[in-house]
Amino acid sequence: MKLTSFKYKTRRGPDYRHGEQVSFADIKQTFDLGNVRVGSWVTKDERMLAANLVFDSLADLAYILALPPEAIGLRGSLSLAFGSGGRKGVQAHYAPNQRELALAKNAGAGALAHEFWHAFDHYIADKAFDIGDTLHGRVPNKANKMTGIRFASDCWLSDELPLVHPLNDRLLAIFSTTLLCNQGEDKHEYVSRSVIADKALSARYFSLPTEMMARAFEAVVESCSDIDNPYLVSGTTRPDVLPLYPDMAHRKQISVALKGYFGPLGQALSQAS
Repeated sequence: MKLTSFKYKTRRGPDYRHGEQVSFADIKQTFDLGNVRVGSWVTKDERMLAANLVFDSLADLAYILALPPEAIGLRGSLSLAFGSGGRKGVQAHYAPNQRELALAKNAGAGALAHEFWHAFDHYIADKAFDIGDTLHGRVPNKANKMTGIRFASDCWLSDELPLVHPLNDRLLAIFSTTLLCNQGEDKHEYVSRSVIADKALSARYFSLPTEMMARAFEAVVESCSDIDNPYLVSGTTRPDVLPLYPDMAHRKQISVALKGYFGPLGQALSQAS
């Protein structure tokens, strides 16, 4: 979808900018991002429009999660690239080695929420589980050898030892609510549908815990009644892809779990600032 096809009227939500034009520098400062890169092939008009779209989307995300805006930058560790360093044919992606969320210039719309979850899932791994320092994307295992990048959802699935903290208990509840049922005794039907999708694909992708959690997160974001922002997220209710996402009843359960984590986190961060 071309960037120019997005009009402000397609979004429904609070007017954070009060009609003012913002810049990518404003985005970096407001959301405490580590770095912001804009591709050299992005024109001035595209840059101005994209800045407003990205600003509103990140602000919507903070609103939905009840977080202060600066928390979106994950303590300054998350960087953003727009129209620079993308992958051919990909709307957006999160590069864990650089801790960078990259949006394609003409095709990044609708993928921001999904990729933000990947960034958060990566960031929170060593805060929630006893896996060592992941600052540079590598952690020591029990044999003191270096292993690869870890995400919290992977750590949860592999039964890594959680660090003791009330917020971590709430984070684990998000995973169990999304992927388990019957008081945690069985895998959720959402997981079963993801496995079926992988069999049709003849590859493991949809059933990866990182991908199931990202799809669940974006589905909840799109189902928020207060916000309608197709640049932030779109397409999770289309009939042709609906089996790949939690159903509406499941989304409500996941939403409660997400609010149970991000709400107290937002309060703690606001009190600390």
